[in-house]
Amino acid sequence: MKTVFDKIIKYNPWYGFDINLGLERSAYLKKILKYTDNKLIKVIVGQRRSGKSYVLRQIINTLITKQKTNPHNIFYLNKEYMAYDEILTSKDLEELFLYYRKKLNVSGKIYLFVDEIQNIENWETFVNSYSQDFTNEYEIFITGSNSNLLSGELASLLSGRYVQFEVLPFSLFEFGAFKNMEVNKGLFLEYIQTGGLPELLNLPDEEVKKHYVSDLKNTIVLRDIIQRNQVKDLTLLEDVFKFLSTNVGSLTSVTNIVNYFKSKKKQTNYETVSTYLNYLLDTFVVHQVERYNLRGKQALGGNKKYYLNDLAFKNYLLGYYPTDIGHHLENYVFLQLKRMGYQVSVGVLHKKEIDFVARKNDKIIYVQVAYILNDEKTIDREFGNLLAIKDNHEKFVITLDEMKFSDYEGIRHLWPWELV
Repeated sequence: MKTVFDKIIKYNPWYGFDINLGLERSAYLKKILKYTDNKLIKVIVGQRRSGKSYVLRQIINTLITKQKTNPHNIFYLNKEYMAYDEILTSKDLEELFLYYRKKLNVSGKIYLFVDEIQNIENWETFVNSYSQDFTNEYEIFITGSNSNLLSGELASLLSGRYVQFEVLPFSLFEFGAFKNMEVNKGLFLEYIQTGGLPELLNLPDEEVKKHYVSDLKNTIVLRDIIQRNQVKDLTLLEDVFKFLSTNVGSLTSVTNIVNYFKSKKKQTNYETVSTYLNYLLDTFVVHQVERYNLRGKQALGGNKKYYLNDLAFKNYLLGYYPTDIGHHLENYVFLQLKRMGYQVSVGVLHKKEIDFVARKNDKIIYVQVAYILNDEKTIDREFGNLLAIKDNHEKFVITLDEMKFSDYEGIRHLWPWELV
C-alpha cells in the first residue's frame, strides 16, 4: 500500500491542505456539522457533480481551521480519483487505512471520509465494522450517487446509526453568491436557463457547457445505470429520460409513457419502462412526486409528476424555449421546497389540484405555481384551489408577475426568490 499512500498524500490534509474548496455551501455545512461528535454515520447522497465532494472538503477544512482537529487524524478517499484505482474492495480499503494509521502514528479520534463509496465492493463491511468499533473513536462520512446506497438489509443493519443528507446543485442564492450578483427577477431568469451545476458555472461558453452536460448525462446513464444493471435497450433508457425532461411538472404514468412510445412505433412494455424509470430515480437526476388526497389523507396511485434535479439537462440537451418558463418555474419551486427540508406531494381535493403540499415535521404549506396571473380564469384557479382547503395552514401563490397581489383571505402572493 506504500505506492497508493504516496499517491494520495496530495488529497489529504496531513502535510497542508492547499486545495480548492469552492463556494461555501453553508446551509449543508450547518446541517451536517450539527450531527458531528458522535458515532452516527453521516451519509451524503445526491446526483453526480452536485457538489458532494466540495461539501466533504469544506467539512474537513472546518474541522481543521475552526475545531482545531489534528490533520493527521483525518483520512480522505475519493474513488473518482485514479490515485485510488487499486482500492477495489473493503479489504483494500482497510489495508490502506491501517497503513495510514501506522505510517502517521495516529492516535485519538479519526475522521474517515470516503467519497463515492459505492464504487468499492462490499464497502458496507468496512463501514459497519468501524462504526461499531468501541476500542477506538471513529467518525465516518460517506457519499454516494445512488439512492439505494443504504437500502434493504444494509438499512436494517445500520438502523438508527446513520443520518442522511441530500446535496442538490446550487440554489438561486448560491448562484447569485457565485456570480456576486443581487437576487432579482433578472438573475432568476438566468438561473432557470443555466441551472445550478457548480462546475458548469466555471465554463467559458455555451458550446463547452453543452458538452459538459451531455458528458455528465452519459456518465449517469452509461456508468451509473448500465454498469450496475442489466439494461438491454440503451436507446429506450435515453428516451425515457427525454420524455420526463420534456414533460416536467405534467401528470403522467408509466402507462402513459408506454402508450407514447407505442404511438411512435417503439415497442416496449410496462415492466421495462417502470424499471428504467426507477433506475433514473436512483441516480437523483429525476425526482418523482406522488399525488395525495387531502380529504382522505392518503397517497394516490396512478399519475405522478416528475421534476429534474437540474434544469441544465433540459435546456442544454433539448433546448430552452420561452413557452417552457411556467414548467421551469414549477421545477424551481419543487427543488426549493426540498432545499427547505419539506416532503413534497401533489394535492388532490375533489377535482381540484394543489401543485404542492409540503410537510416538515408538524408544519404544512400549500403552494400554487403559475407563470403570470394574466386573466380572471387563472386567478380564480390558482387562488380558488387554495381557498377550497379549509384549514389554517399557510398558503402561497408563486408567479413571475411584475406587480405583487395583495394577500387574499390569508393567501400570500410571492415571487419565486421570496420562497425561503
